[in-house]
Amino acid sequence: MYRGREGQWAFYLHRISGLGILVFLILHILNIGSAMWGPEVSNALMKFYHQPVFQLGLLLLIAGVLYHGFNGLRIILMDFTAWGVRYQRALWYGVWVLFVVFYLPFLIKIGGGILGGSHGD
Repeated sequence: MYRGREGQWAFYLHRISGLGILVFLILHILNIGSAMWGPEVSNALMKFYHQPVFQLGLLLLIAGVLYHGFNGLRIILMDFTAWGVRYQRALWYGVWVLFVVFYLPFLIKIGGGILGGSHGD
């Protein structure tokens, strides 16, 4: 199942996407906490987060959440069905099909805003 094949990549990407989500949650909690220092600080941070680099980060976050969620469902199928491990390779490719289908609308909307210069305003 592993040895540098699909299972190994699924493992690595699942861990990386989980860490990325954790980093986002920490930043999100800090941003919400900035409201303690008044609307000036909070609004300044919100304006700061609308820069193109953070919009790219948003695309990465969405990608991480989608992959992590779909791969988590694959892991559940592998753990709780008799056939899951046998078809883990096909399930991983299914994760990628679902990922592309669900990610494309976000990529078009947010990516188009970045390229078009709107930056989520």
